Amino acid sequence: MTLEDRLARETEGEVLFDSFSRGRYATDASFYQIMPAGVVVPRSIDDALRTLSICREAGCIVTPRGGGTSQCGQTVNDGIVIDFSKHLNRVISLDVENRTCVVEPGIVLDDLNRKLRAHGLWFPVDVSTASRATIGGMAGNNSCGGRSLRYGTMRDNTLSMDAALADGTLLHFGELSGASAHENAEVRARQLFSDLLALGAREAAEIAEKFPRVQRRVGGYNLDALVPRNAPNNMAHLLVGSEGTLAFTTQVELKLWPVIRNKVLGVCHFGSFYQAMDAAQHLVKLRPIAVELVDRTMLLLGREIAMFAPIIGVAVRGDPDAVLIVEFAEEDQAENIRRLKQLSELMADLGFGWDQPQRKWGGVVEITEPALQTGMAEFRAAGLNVMMSMKGEGKPVSFVEDCAVPLPHLADYTARLNAIFARHGTSGTMYAHASEGCLHVRPVLNLKLEKDVKAMRTIAEETFAMVREYKGSHSGEHGDGIVRSEFHAVMFGERIAADFREIKHRFDPDNVLNPGKIVDAPRMDDRAHFRFPPDYRVGELKTVLDWSAYPGAGGGFQGAIEMCNNNGACRKLEGGVMCPSYRLTRDEKDVTRGRANTLRLAISGQLGPDALTSDEMTETLKLCVSCKACRHECPTGVDMAKMKIEVLAARAAKHGLSLRDRLVGFLPRYAHLAARFAPIANWRNNSPLLRRLFEQFAGISAQRALPAWRRDVFSSESYSTGPADGREIVLFADTFNRAFEPENLTAALHVLVAAGYRVHLPKPAGGSRPLCCGRTFLSAGLVGHARTELDRLVATYAPFAARGVPIIGLEPSCLLTLRDELLALRSDASAKSVSAQALLFEEFLAREAKAGRLQLLLGSVARKVLVHGHCHQKSFDAFKPVEQVLRLVPDLLIETIESSCCGMAGAFGYGAETYQASIEMAELSLLPAVRRAESSTLIVADGTSCRHQIADGTDRAALHVARVLAMSLRAPSDQTSSTATKEPSHG
Repeated sequence: MTLEDRLARETEGEVLFDSFSRGRYATDASFYQIMPAGVVVPRSIDDALRTLSICREAGCIVTPRGGGTSQCGQTVNDGIVIDFSKHLNRVISLDVENRTCVVEPGIVLDDLNRKLRAHGLWFPVDVSTASRATIGGMAGNNSCGGRSLRYGTMRDNTLSMDAALADGTLLHFGELSGASAHENAEVRARQLFSDLLALGAREAAEIAEKFPRVQRRVGGYNLDALVPRNAPNNMAHLLVGSEGTLAFTTQVELKLWPVIRNKVLGVCHFGSFYQAMDAAQHLVKLRPIAVELVDRTMLLLGREIAMFAPIIGVAVRGDPDAVLIVEFAEEDQAENIRRLKQLSELMADLGFGWDQPQRKWGGVVEITEPALQTGMAEFRAAGLNVMMSMKGEGKPVSFVEDCAVPLPHLADYTARLNAIFARHGTSGTMYAHASEGCLHVRPVLNLKLEKDVKAMRTIAEETFAMVREYKGSHSGEHGDGIVRSEFHAVMFGERIAADFREIKHRFDPDNVLNPGKIVDAPRMDDRAHFRFPPDYRVGELKTVLDWSAYPGAGGGFQGAIEMCNNNGACRKLEGGVMCPSYRLTRDEKDVTRGRANTLRLAISGQLGPDALTSDEMTETLKLCVSCKACRHECPTGVDMAKMKIEVLAARAAKHGLSLRDRLVGFLPRYAHLAARFAPIANWRNNSPLLRRLFEQFAGISAQRALPAWRRDVFSSESYSTGPADGREIVLFADTFNRAFEPENLTAALHVLVAAGYRVHLPKPAGGSRPLCCGRTFLSAGLVGHARTELDRLVATYAPFAARGVPIIGLEPSCLLTLRDELLALRSDASAKSVSAQALLFEEFLAREAKAGRLQLLLGSVARKVLVHGHCHQKSFDAFKPVEQVLRLVPDLLIETIESSCCGMAGAFGYGAETYQASIEMAELSLLPAVRRAESSTLIVADGTSCRHQIADGTDRAALHVARVLAMSLRAPSDQTSSTATKEPSHG
């Protein structure tokens, strides 16, 4: 019986041995890649322990894994990877009075803190990857977070751990008090702890001499936890930072803290990076809870990222070489304000001023507004990923990432480090924990080139020598993994390195648990373990979209895929939209990172021939709803919706189209015919037999009613309406609203004319078929047909766009195609002009209102409105205008549903194989929120798919904003009048 067969038979978890699944677990957030033999996703701790037992008996190594965000290669190996994150994520117990909790290792930090917040508590090791980092992984790496100056590291906040040794023995690791001695009554435990304490006593002098005296020391094993001391030794502190090499964690007991209730930020500006680093040692004397560095490179990159540009615009003054974000968070807000004033005084005492020359230019921008504080915190937390947003072949590489030096040496250290980079023909980015002398430092290198790999090796050796000179730590936060473990003998000395090996052998004599980390590590520059090994090749690809912003094959398609650095931001479970399918399944297959890895492996031939058009690739992308959230929320800009179009096009070219693809894709071509025969076309909805037949032959779920065809379609024959002297606009009548909900277009016209605009609905040249954005064709991979539709649209609208006439649409997925895919298919001036003028209805009205040009007399229509945002609105920062426009309606309370994708997502919700997933996505937050709403509350959703999902799931009718405004217009009497050259018609 094979290992795969035995695991499948004797465990309840998912057992994944296919090449696509193994490939998705071959990488973490480091530059390494090691293909595992298989993956097990256990359903319980007992399941995980059974997996460990089976693997040990089979002579197969085991690597525990949480969020897979390790930057040093800790969670990649060639044995069995056990993924704790999907199921092993419970809070086992919570003691509010004593501020402690016990959790399973797979719980994500943000999830834990959401549960604790109701009790006024939090776990303060606030790593930047909090939305996906698991407590087990944080314990494995001895994570620190941005506020360790106040709260300490993971080690400081871990009270105890329960874990299994490699042979299956379950032990409690905690303070060696009488209680824990009783819990560990087994001879095996008493002997193990006795041996460990004896080693600590024997090596106490060597440990005192060789271990760096900085808080940010997470390299090697924590031997200092074993030396004789006044307080009881805590054996859990030896497991913290051991990277899964000593024992198999089953639960962790944590120390909790009161939540931060008040805080302020002081953004200290410096015209000189050196001066900023020198100032850090002085700023910490004001006792902030954090001092975080953001350098010039990060600021420049952040200004190019839509979600961060507005924040930087407010918080950053001029063009600093660096800023230090100083955070005060005392219970008394008045004390925080006082310290903020002291900060400005201290900066002045240090000689900084806004009127000083470059070397001493600077000052403090005070931030007391909570929303802006949150924005700055999110920007700083995204530092790594902002750096990784560079689109060229060279990327900031993590290998001297977390060196920590005493603060008095920080300025000289960074200056010398930059000199090292310059000698090797590169430069580096620096950011993060200035208060701890631990900067995230990444020189820009292309690890596909042998010369850059050699440079990396030399830079590492020279940097570590300098760190040793300053008596600092070469591993200050992210652990050792493959990157730094090799250098322990150099940094700690041979004797301490031998102690590390002794500890590993004492716990795991057969080397079952994650070997090659901390002791007996491979060379950090062994390219056989790289994500891009020496034989990495991507053959030329035929692509259908424009990827020219990126390097590599397929006109840059390769480079776009390789932008994924596995940071795992797509694994967040709340906030924003990304990634709706992962929030549902929690499977690596169904997250943007997993899909990007699969694409990279496929185009480079690592998954076999024709992998890009294979059934396995189709399965990989099956639950991608093309929400475009990753386009906006992925810090490195991985656009999976766009990549999916490439895969669909390649598959359609190779295998042809299914009947459902044809029905969906060609909908704009037959919509006018279906409307003429609406009663017949709607038979399917009213016949259980036809529903079953449609499911059998077209793959359309029998449980889902299709949108009803109507005879009273919106007529978009050429006409103009509104005051002859009104400001011109073009209204884009999309296929969905035109055919299925014409009242939305009628309402929009009513509002726009009432506001005094001259509205054009130009007829396309060369035929009477209405205009279309090509969205349905793109969803089926029919890019050629989509291009044809967009060519017609551009030809019709370009004359208006050329003279600056706004092009306004109601359906987000259609209108925003003009801002996105149009430019991926055409780069000519006409297309760019049309794209630049394309605005959603609410964007246009909000812009006009802000400029003081919107004249609408509106009356009250309801007490409250509940709003759901379309995914594409959120992706293009076009959702806030929805709220702004609704605020124009008097006496209307607006509540926004914190929702991800509605789950309908065009044709996705109609698929027989995706219907259930569609409903479950909606049930995560959207449908429950609508059901809780009072019957008098208006439900607003601009997306056609969103409105249909809400209707199907709650029997509530959702309205487009245009209809709410039209209702509001009708409330006052005799308020509107307009003239038109030709009125729109239905039918």
